[in-house]
Amino acid sequence: MNKFFKHWQQDLPASIVVFFVAVPLCLGIALASGAPLFSGLIAGIVGGIVVGVISDSSLGVSGPAAGLAIIVLNAIQDLGAFETFLLAVFIGGVVQIILGLVRGGLIGFYFPSSVIKGMLAAIGIIIFIKQIPHAFGYDSDYEGDLTFQQVDGQNTFSELINMFDYVSLSSILVAFVSLFILLLWDLVLVNKSRFFKVIPGPLVAVLFGITYELLSSSYFPSMSIKGEHLVSVPTSANVGEFLSNFTTPDFSQITNANVWITGVTIAVVASLETLLCADATDKLDPDKGTTNTNRELIAQGTGNIVSGLIGGLPITQVIVRSSANIQSGGKTKLAAILHGIFILICVSIIPFVLNLIPLAVLASILFVVGYKLAKPSLFKSMYKLGWKQFVPFLVTILGVVFMDLLKGISLGMFVAILTVIPSKLSQAFSLVEESQNGVSKIKMVFADKLTFFNKRSVFNALESFESGSEIILDMTHSKYVDNDVSEIIEEFTVKAKDKNISVSLLD
Repeated sequence: MNKFFKHWQQDLPASIVVFFVAVPLCLGIALASGAPLFSGLIAGIVGGIVVGVISDSSLGVSGPAAGLAIIVLNAIQDLGAFETFLLAVFIGGVVQIILGLVRGGLIGFYFPSSVIKGMLAAIGIIIFIKQIPHAFGYDSDYEGDLTFQQVDGQNTFSELINMFDYVSLSSILVAFVSLFILLLWDLVLVNKSRFFKVIPGPLVAVLFGITYELLSSSYFPSMSIKGEHLVSVPTSANVGEFLSNFTTPDFSQITNANVWITGVTIAVVASLETLLCADATDKLDPDKGTTNTNRELIAQGTGNIVSGLIGGLPITQVIVRSSANIQSGGKTKLAAILHGIFILICVSIIPFVLNLIPLAVLASILFVVGYKLAKPSLFKSMYKLGWKQFVPFLVTILGVVFMDLLKGISLGMFVAILTVIPSKLSQAFSLVEESQNGVSKIKMVFADKLTFFNKRSVFNALESFESGSEIILDMTHSKYVDNDVSEIIEEFTVKAKDKNISVSLLD
């Protein structure tokens, strides 16, 4: 228990930031899915608390995902009732648990680093561009939409033109001041005093937005921000009305073949998005943590079972909230759990406070998140790694930005595979036990070419070394080493000290 709360001073502020980011995303994705708004909040609560408790991902945050919105929208229409759809969510959760038990998480090892980093950069670009209209007071596109072609017939770039017909000076003012607060906090004040490290800048920005709305509504009505430009959480007059928002699945449809098809579809797509996000989160983790992907599938499956049973949308691990957690200083899964608790408390007790938050404030918070995911330095570093890394990286970005997440990833994977086909896919390494000066050592001799296909075998071998081992990593014969394998070896040499493993590198 002490270990669980060891980093609470970092996790608590991070959880507050994730909470503010998560609430409008949960609502927006529910709206896009054609589902009750409260179902998105239920998924956010379950993703934070239930999945957070079971998962061993230190920094991953789960909740409703934009990538499933179209699937959910079509499924609700095809199945005819939301309660029937909830049964499909329940079945999807069961299938995910089975996938985790049969070690289906190993798929995560076959995503090349260049594609994952391209996905992160693309998500950053999309977040930044998609929030510009919200900062100008044009909120026709729902929060959390990550696709290029929107359901309203517009696209990411056409919205930038349309927003000039709906400019709100109040929203621009709030967004500008909020962004100024965030940058001042992040670049200057956190270096001045411990106080500014404990109190998150986004919280101050949100408090400014609420204060502005209260004062302008009372004293300067013409400068107030209208209701459609504020967070809109469903409110309840009493406990009974609040509990009525929770819905149970229609188990009488258990023999409906379409329900099972939808359930399996949800399981496959949600699992794939989760594995992509888990890999991306591990790459963003400054402490180089490694997610047990099989356990993550079990955690996600359990979350979807619970969400389906009480009226929530399907759940996946989601990169926007996970990256917000990392960039806000989160250290353990306590941050994810607390954000779920905060959603539950606020929507049940003080939803009227959330409904005072201007969307322009949240846009400024997401501007910072988006920029940090797609920093120019990332493009420079990927370019320096050579064309075999840069081309899949760039193709993934273009695919995700101009299509959607899964199509962009698939395109990037295709290009990445083409770059390694000419290479001979031989055994990645051999292990030789030898004695030097009476001391037994294990030499790991690597092959001449190592690609991202070799990630899993190299990772498993390095993880199998026991405490007290003396390891020699012999790369003298390796003419080509993919960046994915290099990252795994570098991370192992760093973590080896904590495991009391002596490592020597021959290159």
